[in-house]
Amino acid sequence: MKILVTGKSGQLGWELARTLMTLGDVAVVGRSQMDMSNPDSVRGIVRAARPDVIVNAAAYTAVDKAESEKEMAMAVNARAPGVMAEEAKKTGALMIHYSTDYVFDGGKKTGPYTEDDEVNPMSQYGITKLEGDRAVMASGARCIIFRSSWVYGGRGNNFLLTMLRLARDRSEIKVVDDQAGSPTWCRAMAEATAQVTAMVTGRGGAVYDGAWGIYNMTCGGQVTWRGFASAILEKTGSPAKAIPITTEQYPTPARRPVYSVMSMRKLEKSFGINMPHWERALDLCIEDMRDKL
Repeated sequence: MKILVTGKSGQLGWELARTLMTLGDVAVVGRSQMDMSNPDSVRGIVRAARPDVIVNAAAYTAVDKAESEKEMAMAVNARAPGVMAEEAKKTGALMIHYSTDYVFDGGKKTGPYTEDDEVNPMSQYGITKLEGDRAVMASGARCIIFRSSWVYGGRGNNFLLTMLRLARDRSEIKVVDDQAGSPTWCRAMAEATAQVTAMVTGRGGAVYDGAWGIYNMTCGGQVTWRGFASAILEKTGSPAKAIPITTEQYPTPARRPVYSVMSMRKLEKSFGINMPHWERALDLCIEDMRDKL
């Protein structure tokens, strides 16, 4: 089985390249090979690779910058996935794509979001990711979209690494404490993706031919950004303290969902996958980073 993974330099793409190699021949491409803003470049790479499975982990993730770079964000997050899905449809390949909690506004829910809840993105980043979801689904390809949140890992640019960097120079770090979500370790996502891929391609002993669609995929539990920061500092032995502030005290160009916890029930019911609690996943991630710390 040939598997094409995009997003070579990203935290999720790096993990996918390693977890998927037990399923087949994995080719991983990054910006130097594929220009996600150029449909012809995207189409050419996919056709040359002739994959049985496309796993798109590439994305424009600069949430605030997307407010002023709308066209670039739309090209990478919406049009490029659509082109991949169209190519997958032509060859019968499986398309796996990643989405975000930012497709929700977070203002009306009092319990976890399900896959059927109304979407209402409040930022250009969220809008472009939602358009990507729609383009992939509209292609008619065999596709699975995983919506995740607050993704972090031991490499790349993410909240975990930002907190560790700030903690080296500050005794106090001001962190928003009125937004709640589920921090998700990228390795847990990659491992769950490998499990699902094995199942839907028949490697797990059964083909889930009716499994196409959107699934939430986050670690379990919920916490605020400040709570997440406090856990990071405590578990890494940092003397720095996370000081709670409100969203109003930390204005950003892009609006974030106040609440973006998502239900894992559909993922568990369809594939028998239980994502780890966010705090357990954080323990494992930090343990994996001990040499760097």
